[in-house]
Amino acid sequence: MEFKHKSVLLDECIENLNIKENGVYVDGTLGGGGHSYHILRTLNGTGMLIGIDRDMDAIKAATERLKEFSNFKTVHNNHANIISVLEELEIYKVDGILLDLGVSSYQLDEADRGFSYMHDAKLDMRMNREDKISAYEVVNNYQEESLYRIFLDYGEEKYSRSIARKICQRREEKPIETTFELVDVIKSAMPGKALNEKQHPAKRVFQAIRIEVNQELEKLKQAVIDSILSLNDGGRLAIITFHSLEDKIVKHAYEEMEGRCTCPNNFPVCVCNYKSYGKIVNKKPIVSTEEELEENPRARSAKLRVFERIIK
Repeated sequence: MEFKHKSVLLDECIENLNIKENGVYVDGTLGGGGHSYHILRTLNGTGMLIGIDRDMDAIKAATERLKEFSNFKTVHNNHANIISVLEELEIYKVDGILLDLGVSSYQLDEADRGFSYMHDAKLDMRMNREDKISAYEVVNNYQEESLYRIFLDYGEEKYSRSIARKICQRREEKPIETTFELVDVIKSAMPGKALNEKQHPAKRVFQAIRIEVNQELEKLKQAVIDSILSLNDGGRLAIITFHSLEDKIVKHAYEEMEGRCTCPNNFPVCVCNYKSYGKIVNKKPIVSTEEELEENPRARSAKLRVFERIIK
């Protein structure tokens, strides 16, 4: 299957990165290369772009799509390791970084990746197929209490307890091997009213398992901090999130890096010695226009937050 993915908030990302033609930029979630293509066009052959992705399918697809550009380099790695990635390339500061978090349209639509509750496939959900832990291991080997916490914390699933219990009961009979088998177990653990909601009943649990398999939230705050520290003065970090858990981590990390004076208002000068690494560009997240949503309904939950590095 061709690696297809609609680039969410594309114009907004390009505008907010404030791209300099001779700058060095990082697309930390390369995907199919949609955002990268437009960054490279803006660089106009004089700057450089580094594309990072955990998924080799993405890297292969993006390499083919961007073959017309000579100022582009791919790295098979996790954006959470951005400092070590840049050090290996002997690059220590860049002018902009883009992170488009979450799962790609390709990963959802390609049945054998096991990300989607809409396609029957073996449980997998690994963004990097070289990782050892897949959705199968999580579903069939994790203790009931661990499953409950994952569904509650990462999926905000109301029926986490009963779903975790039902999974453990079912796997005593035989392993739960496919996405549709898991969907059936989830549905069997939910009351009838929950099955009639607009949202698919398995959506939250599948999200939670995917986050656990790929450790998406575990290193996110540090990845935000490391990305900001990797920027030149005036460089920008643009991050697109797709659910409240990611967005909350990014928002709080931005606030921490912006720094706030904690001195009482009546103090004539600051004595708390707070440290600021820059400023939040948009206090409220940028969201998709109605026109974009008509073309790409999956962009509905997308939020873009931008931070600008200021070195004093």
